Amino acid sequence: MRLRLVFAMLLAALALAGCANSRVRYAAPANYSELDARMYGTPGPQRTAYVAQPQSYVVQRAAQVVREVVDEGPYTLDSGDKLRIVVFGQDALSNSYTVDAQGNVSVPLIGAVAARGTTTEQLAGSITARLKQSYLRDPSVAVEVEVYRPFFVLGEVTYPGQYPFVPNMTVENAIAIAGGFTPRAYRDKVTVTRKVQGVPGRMTLPLRYPLRPGDTIEVGERWF
Repeated sequence: MRLRLVFAMLLAALALAGCANSRVRYAAPANYSELDARMYGTPGPQRTAYVAQPQSYVVQRAAQVVREVVDEGPYTLDSGDKLRIVVFGQDALSNSYTVDAQGNVSVPLIGAVAARGTTTEQLAGSITARLKQSYLRDPSVAVEVEVYRPFFVLGEVTYPGQYPFVPNMTVENAIAIAGGFTPRAYRDKVTVTRKVQGVPGRMTLPLRYPLRPGDTIEVGERWF
């Protein structure tokens, strides 16, 4: 009777161990046999030693992080952008409009329409909806950027100031437009202030990184 009780307890322990193993799997030592597991139980979790990543991996990961932070997706409008808005079949409404300091465009008949933080497609949809409410039965609206808002260069450049944006510019191009570095400038990286999803943020970027309209570039002074 006692032998049966001991055997039943052993089976119950093995069943519990099997259930635990179905939920969490541990890597057993190479010399740990199945018989050892039955006698002594499943060994504890093995610690994994930290392995230093090669330098190339670190560099690639850093570049990926920069891309995730900086890339804000489609271009969004803000103050200073000059737009070409076309309402098909309505020459009186089709014209060039500038996004004002409040982030709006003023369109005849419907007044101010919020443009800041929207894409050209989203703004076209907003104008279409407003026109459809009262004035036009089935309006068709297209919006495109005619002139992008300017960028700014500050710090250790020859001619700091505001400059018109040209598509496909890099930080290096912007510094060249501002007359290049001064003799005291730190030339490896610069600080860029940029709105990411509507929120201004500061980041350090390499010179060959793409520039966006409205960016403010700050060139620092080297210490020696």
